[in-house]
Amino acid sequence: MENKIKVFENKQVRTVWDIDAEEWYFSVVDVVAVLTDSENPQTYWRVLKKRLKDEGNETVTNCNALKMEAPDGKMRMTDVLDTKGVLRLVQSIPSPKAEPFKVWLAEVGNDRLNEIADPEKAILRGADYYRAKGYTEGWINQRLQTIEMRKELTDEWKARGIEKDKDYAILTNEMTKAWSGLTVQEYKQVKGLKKENLRDNMTNIELVLNMLAEVTTTALSRQEKPETFNESKKIAREGGATAKEARMAVEKRLNKSVISSLNASDKLALEIQASKSDDNKE
Repeated sequence: MENKIKVFENKQVRTVWDIDAEEWYFSVVDVVAVLTDSENPQTYWRVLKKRLKDEGNETVTNCNALKMEAPDGKMRMTDVLDTKGVLRLVQSIPSPKAEPFKVWLAEVGNDRLNEIADPEKAILRGADYYRAKGYTEGWINQRLQTIEMRKELTDEWKARGIEKDKDYAILTNEMTKAWSGLTVQEYKQVKGLKKENLRDNMTNIELVLNMLAEVTTTALSRQEKPETFNESKKIAREGGATAKEARMAVEKRLNKSVISSLNASDKLALEIQASKSDDNKE
């Protein structure tokens, strides 16, 4: 995740770029402040959120919370929406600023549209993002490949009628546990992570094995064309099981576990070594 500040009519709008989803997320409170000139946008959003929820509006359902820098300089959980969600929110707020704000959103999203037309730009953006974070070039190259494979997998899931983030999380969890022996949350605990992206904290070996699980799951899904969510779960487990076979072969050769406690606090180590611990070896 990459936090940034964007400005609309001299007002700051906090944003987060999700490199895996290739999507901008906007602080809802900041958007409300821009559109309403409310003295207390937090209260305005709280009331509006309840009304939308009572009405069954999907905008609230799709509202996530991410850490953003608050006015006091601390990172706090903040309600966010993607571009599509913000546009739906705009429709719920009567404001003369709605139309120019839509234009501003389109300008902000222009880079993303350009990347869709020219995928190389998305690759360059991703490389620059990780380079700025201090990752090694070898690790960056591996990570960018995993992003591409992840996108193919999520596209395949969408083709099978799976669209909700929570369903993606369930399938990812099934696949991860099948190859690593750990749920995503357990894996994060091994690495000492909380909200951080797990893949951004994997060693090169872990990335390769995770990518193998995803590539295999994608291929199996395309071949078997599952019609139900449970069928997709089964395929996710099968894809993960294939990567587990590869993990066990690597561990046997190295005589140690490749499930590593290393994280991005030591970016050089992510490229060149795995954990010496055999605690998670099956």
